[in-house]
Order: sequence, then C-alpha cells, then structure tokens
Amino acid sequence: MATEDENPSQRDITALLKDQTSACKAARDAIAAGGEVMLYDGQPPQWILGIAATRLRRSLKIGLTTIGLDETVEILGARHRDEQLRTGNIVAADRSWFFTLYFDATGTELLACSGVKNERPLRRDGQKLQL
Repeated sequence: MATEDENPSQRDITALLKDQTSACKAARDAIAAGGEVMLYDGQPPQWILGIAATRLRRSLKIGLTTIGLDETVEILGARHRDEQLRTGNIVAADRSWFFTLYFDATGTELLACSGVKNERPLRRDGQKLQL
C-alpha cells in the first residue's frame, strides 16, 4: 500500500467519487460512515478489465448483489482497455459492502467504481449457500 503523501487523501477520494457509476454515491456514503479506504502502489496488470468482467459474471451467476459493476466493465472496456490503471478499495465500516476503485495511471482521476455486497450467495432455488 502506498504512503499518504503518494496517494490522494480520504477526503480527495470522496471528492473524486462523482457519478462515474451508480456505485459512487454508495462508496461516498461508506467513507462518510467510517469505511476503510485502501489505495495500492503500482499498477495492476493490463488485464484488470478481465478481472472486473469475471467478477460481474460470477456475481450474477451466484446471486450476489452488485452496484455499478456492469457500468465499470463497460467504462473500462470502451475507454480504458489498453491503459495502465491504479486500483483501490473501500470496505464499509460494517463490512456489508466492498467497493473497488479504478483510477488512471497517475491516481488522480477516478474512472469507475463498483460494489459487491458481502452476503452469502443464493442457490438457484433461492436458498442461501453454505460457505
């Protein structure tokens, strides 16, 4: 994880969370409620889009609640496919939501954010899976 002087502050992150995706307001709310913000040093591999797309497919398949994940895949695929990106996470204070943030390579522009609810996945018949 990067040091504070290398990354935007928590207040800066909140300001960057505009309306890139439908998850941005929920991510701002999570920060305001005491959620933990983590920004990562270095750049993830260029296939980060594939990770987001796989997360979307898997979440839909097992019935997890997501917000902004489909929009994130679209944004990253359409406009930022071959760019290096930086990532970060927000974990809600009550651990109910996990948000992923996607920044440009400099970490100064938020491109997209997505959220996945921390819940037990549903089985196809509507019952919760045992984990």
